[in-house]
Order: sequence, then C-alpha cells, then structure tokens
Amino acid sequence: MKKLQKILLIAALLVFAAGATFYITYTELTHQYELELQSLTPVEQKTAEISSYLEEYFIDEYDEDALADAAAAAMVEATGDEWSYYLTADEYEMYLESFYNAYVGIGVTITEDEQAGGMRIESVTPGGPADQAGVRVGDILLQVEGQDTLTLGMTGTRDLVRGEEGTAVTLLFLRDGEQLELTITRANIETQVAACELLEGDIGYIRINNFDVRCARETIACIDQMRSEGAKALLFDVRFNGGGLKDEMVKVLDYLLPEGVLFRSVDYAGEEEVDYSDKRCVEMPMAVLVNLDSYSAAEFFAAALQEYGWATVVGEQTYGKGNFQTGFELSDGSMLNISIGKYYTPEGKSLTGVGITPDIACELSEDDYANLYYGLLEKEDDVQMQKALDVLRQKIS
Repeated sequence: MKKLQKILLIAALLVFAAGATFYITYTELTHQYELELQSLTPVEQKTAEISSYLEEYFIDEYDEDALADAAAAAMVEATGDEWSYYLTADEYEMYLESFYNAYVGIGVTITEDEQAGGMRIESVTPGGPADQAGVRVGDILLQVEGQDTLTLGMTGTRDLVRGEEGTAVTLLFLRDGEQLELTITRANIETQVAACELLEGDIGYIRINNFDVRCARETIACIDQMRSEGAKALLFDVRFNGGGLKDEMVKVLDYLLPEGVLFRSVDYAGEEEVDYSDKRCVEMPMAVLVNLDSYSAAEFFAAALQEYGWATVVGEQTYGKGNFQTGFELSDGSMLNISIGKYYTPEGKSLTGVGITPDIACELSEDDYANLYYGLLEKEDDVQMQKALDVLRQKIS
C-alpha cells in the first residue's frame, strides 16, 4: 500500500474511533440523564428540563428568583384549591402584619378621593402617631415624602407611609382648603380586632373584624363590657370577616355556649379533632350578621350559634369555606399555604361550597354593600342591621 494511502487509512480509523468514543460517551451520559429524570416526580422533571433549556439557550437575561416565585405560584394554583396559595418573601411580611393584627406605620386608614386630589383619611387610631400629631378624619393626604399620592395609588401610598419603627415620614395634608405638612414618627400599631357599643334599646353591638391573634381576648372583653353597661341582648357582626385561627374562634364560642361540641376538624391523615365547651355560658338573646364575604371561622362561628339555637342569623348566604390551611415558611423567606384538612359544624355538617343559610335573609344594594365595606354606611341605612335589631327588640320586649 502506498504511504499516502496508509496515512489516510490510519487517519480514517482514528476519526472513526474518536467518533465511536464520543457516541458511546454521549449515549451513556444521555441514558444516565434520562434515568435521573425518570427518578424525579413529574413536577421536578418538568422544572429541571425547563431550567436546563433556559440556562443553555435563552438569549436574554432573566431573574431566577422571579422565575422560582412564578413557578411556585403556578404549581399551587394548578392544584385547583382556591384556598391554597404561595407568597413571596415580601408578600409574606405583609401577611404577617395581617395575621398578628399589627403593623409599623402611623395609624390611619385611607381611601382614594380623586376629586379632592389625594387620599382621604377615613380613620385615625386613637393614641397612635397620626393621632398624636394632629391628623384628623377627613384630612386629604396629598403627598408622602414629596410624592403625589394619586400617582402612587392606594398600595404605593400605604407602602411609602409604612417603614421601620422609629423612623420619620413627611406628609402633606389638605385641611379646610389649607395645606399642612407634618413629620410623623412611625410606630408599631395594633389594629382593633373587636369593637363594641351599646345601641338604643340596650342592645350590645360587637363587630369582629377577624379571628386572628387577640380576637378572643378583645371579643370577650367586648361581651363583658356590653353586659356591664346594661345590654339585654347581643348583636355580633362578622360581615367581611375573612376568618382566622380556629383556636381564637373556639375560645369565643366556649365563652358563649353551654356544654357540648363546638367544632370538628379532620386533617390530611384522617385524624379527627373535636373541641368542646364547658358548662359556663352567656344566656341572653343574640343575633349574628353575615354576608357573602363572611369566610371560614366567621361562618363556623355563626353556624355553631345557629345550631345551638343560641342566636338568629341575619343577612346573606355565606361563601362556604370548609378547608383549613397551614403555612410552611420556605428557605428563602417565602411561604406555602396549603389546605391540610376540613372543618365541620358541631352537628358534623360541612360548609364547603354551601355556606350558612340565614334564618332571616336580607340583602344590601350594591352601593350599600360597598359603603358598608368602607365603613361609610350609617346604621339607620343598614337594612341588615335593622332587621337583626328588630328581632332582638322583640325578644327582650
């Protein structure tokens, strides 16, 4: 064989050998990768594949944390459970404020008033920083740290007003046609959970905003206060109450109801838990106001009083939330909140998708419903409240 032919043959053999080695190595690695993927769950397999393609081929920059948050939120949403959700680390901080009924701020609530040119102060927490600085209900908040509140919007204004405890924020208000600038030091504010007042006819009115931290303590204090002021009947208002902690609700029911079952729950493992009431109770006419935005613990609170024949339920059919959730804090400070069990009334009924049927059905107009939510509906214009008051007046007359 000629020398050149030998060289070409050797070269060809070397190329073939190299190609064969590459093919075998590539095949082995691909097989190994496929085996590894097969050992993963469908969710893990899908996210791993997508991540690898994005990392290898995606032409633009992207935020991996945002990608992870979006994937987590989509996974929970895909369960189909409307009560389970995912919160980013920032959202989780806001959630904790709501859960503990406390936040760092100046102690005001606002609504947008475009005609007035800013955010109207709807309430001022007594004794809070804003109250001490002289802020009044009806003042119009025009600017926060020089930024226009209408441009910021409700959420932007709230976020800018809030901050670290002990720090100051400069606010520009409009009052009686004149501008007023105030610098207010932020502080930890505890929001009111339960509020009460004695209405005409010796009826004690108790509004319960939620069943989160401090609910039982404040609600029971309101019950005692109303009774000490001479109340002959009690009207509980849990409209727009989003629920909360089962234990807080049970404490209030235990205080009100006679001996017996208060609440039942069954968790993901099939374990049943039953809460009971002792013999001590409050015996006087009662009514409970509910609406479509009464959820979870608020519904079961009303249901227990209804099933015991202890209170007349007035208002609209409630939503029907029967699952209960627990939150798991993840390593990056985010939170996974998922349904882990089901709640049942004292008689063992599920409210899921059903809710409570009021003893006396009564609806508000759309405008009145909105005004009630924003605290703008006068009691004499609240037809649901007036129906409940009529029932209680008849019982104590």
